Amino acid sequence: MIPPGRALRLTIFTDDTDTWRHRPLYSEIVHRAHAAGLAGASVFRGVEGFGTTSIVHTTRLLSMTDDLPVTIVIIDTEERIRAFLPRLDDLLTESLAVLDEVEVVRPRDGRAQ
Repeated sequence: MIPPGRALRLTIFTDDTDTWRHRPLYSEIVHRAHAAGLAGASVFRGVEGFGTTSIVHTTRLLSMTDDLPVTIVIIDTEERIRAFLPRLDDLLTESLAVLDEVEVVRPRDGRAQ
């Protein structure tokens, strides 16, 4: 659980076709975050976007593509996020990773409500 207050958000932008050793890259990142004991990680699939190639990929019917944007979001304390970053060095060769400060106002404790 992340305590209320300041935290760091790591956001990684990649494509759903990116892989690491025949496994989706986003899945490898989530599993590494879990193994590192981070508070949590979520993967969001985009419906449209473009990156360094400037080619727009979309889910619209006439332009279906399998190269859609994927975003992985991980939030934890600054210390834990910064300690985790070196574990991603071998993965993020073609992905964009950004850090920004956030404020946790209502932590989730993982217990069923």
